[in-house]
Amino acid sequence: MHLVMKRFGIFELLFSLALLTAGGCYYDVEEELYPSEECDTNNVTFSGDISPAIQSNCLVCHSNAARLGNITLEGYDNLKAQVNNGSLLGAIKHQPGFAPMPDGLPQLDACLIARIEQWITDGAPNN
Repeated sequence: MHLVMKRFGIFELLFSLALLTAGGCYYDVEEELYPSEECDTNNVTFSGDISPAIQSNCLVCHSNAARLGNITLEGYDNLKAQVNNGSLLGAIKHQPGFAPMPDGLPQLDACLIARIEQWITDGAPNN
């Protein structure tokens, strides 16, 4: 009987240690835990900043070929139409009345949204 209790005690101890250590093993994104205070929104350009962001985050669904939701963001003129009607910014900022984009994924990085918003504030130039 003493041997059974001794083994049970060891099992409980090992199980408890496993639970304690497993609870501490998870992955966090450093940028989300400690957001950078600096987000450079100066000199945002369509060719250097906006177009690459749209290509990597939006064109899988909103290219000329895919046109999901009957929306295409490929090319400056198509993107500018969505900027002009307010849907680009409304969608990426997850504002009420707009389908949150990217669909089924987390909201874009706050700095990227700020850079897109600054580009729009600057008149959304084709630069």
